Amino acid sequence: MLLIGNGRLITRDNGNPYYENGAVLADGPLIRAVGETRVLREKYPEAEFLDARGGVIMPGLINTHHHIYSAFARGLSVKGYSPRNFPEILEGLWWKLDSLLTLEDCYYSALATYLDCIKNGVTTVFDHHASYGAIPGSLFDISRAARELGVRTCLCYEVSDRAGREKTRQAVEENAAFLKACKGDPMQKGMMGLHASFTLSDETLSLCRENLTEEAGVHIHVAEGIEDVYHCLRSHGKRIVDRLYDFGLLGKKSFTVHCVHVSAAEMEILRETGTVVVHNPESNMGNAVGCPPTMELMRRGVLTGLGTDGYTSDMLESYKVANILHKHHLCDPGAAWVEAPKMLFENNAEIAGRYFDERIGVLCPGAAADVIVLDYDPLTPMGADNLNGHILFGMNGRNVTATVIAGVVKMKNRELLCADEAEILANCRTLAVKLADRMNGG
Repeated sequence: MLLIGNGRLITRDNGNPYYENGAVLADGPLIRAVGETRVLREKYPEAEFLDARGGVIMPGLINTHHHIYSAFARGLSVKGYSPRNFPEILEGLWWKLDSLLTLEDCYYSALATYLDCIKNGVTTVFDHHASYGAIPGSLFDISRAARELGVRTCLCYEVSDRAGREKTRQAVEENAAFLKACKGDPMQKGMMGLHASFTLSDETLSLCRENLTEEAGVHIHVAEGIEDVYHCLRSHGKRIVDRLYDFGLLGKKSFTVHCVHVSAAEMEILRETGTVVVHNPESNMGNAVGCPPTMELMRRGVLTGLGTDGYTSDMLESYKVANILHKHHLCDPGAAWVEAPKMLFENNAEIAGRYFDERIGVLCPGAAADVIVLDYDPLTPMGADNLNGHILFGMNGRNVTATVIAGVVKMKNRELLCADEAEILANCRTLAVKLADRMNGG
């Protein structure tokens, strides 16, 4: 057994939301008890003790939309790349990069990203993968990296027609194979990944629908750029959410990512079908595609989570940006105070619960023993009524000193215990140089 204690405990359990000096007892992959540190230490003296040293203890964070394949793009310079709009960003950088990835690149990108997640206190990752230079086996190599590091993850491959019919078929088959392989796995789940409406024919959408299982939905970018909307109207005579609805691809297991340019009617379809929307504030700003109507989506009752779209692995950073983006966009200083923390701490947990059997994102008996410790010492009073304010203005991912996933310590005192980080990063640098050379015609 593992007892994580001697810290300000944020449980996200409405019955017992906060302990000034609390502890969590992990018994294998699940939590056995939560309470005062002194009481639990006396009751379970044989448990290994992880000392929070007066910091903050809270549930591991959840990222509902990541892009592991983008890891080697950090600092990358591409000759002649000077995009003026979102389609040029896709064509000039991301589609070019993913067409040149090898299986080894995918594996090491996953190792590097999952390690970054652990260091930032992210214990559950929903990833959306693309590697059109190496499709068969790519999800399995990412899965291998997640299993070696012990990260909870849900994977899918981005189906698209942009590389031709044979590649489309391989992408669908990769999703189908992984869905079959991870069935019944408590730590790994799968979805049917789709790129976006404008790169998917009716034939391909039908093929994806045929290969879906009852356990999985689709994970697709929706109306990220306005060009996606225009293409759907011109080519199909309807809006994107309507098109997905007609193919039976919406529902409680499906993720529609971004939804920057959705209409009121589309919002109602998303609500009625129980479909998830994932907000990625930094990515939307960086790609200059606009600010999504996140506040309105949530007001209408659409379950909306928070992701990073590969921009970062620091969910607390994305929490901060979501908070200020909507204030700025709406010219309303009251916007997103409630919605931003709800997305990260409540909705992401509910979304993850649609795939993983264990309760995630809460510290209570019977829940998954995914726990993080942060070295935060508040300079003002902290309690159940203002803890989100302390997180928003006082913490970021680099405050994380310890990460526990399924009861196993992955990082302690900022030392990674699950892998040789130096060796992994050295291999990543070698592969990244080779990829950059291929990107620039070498």
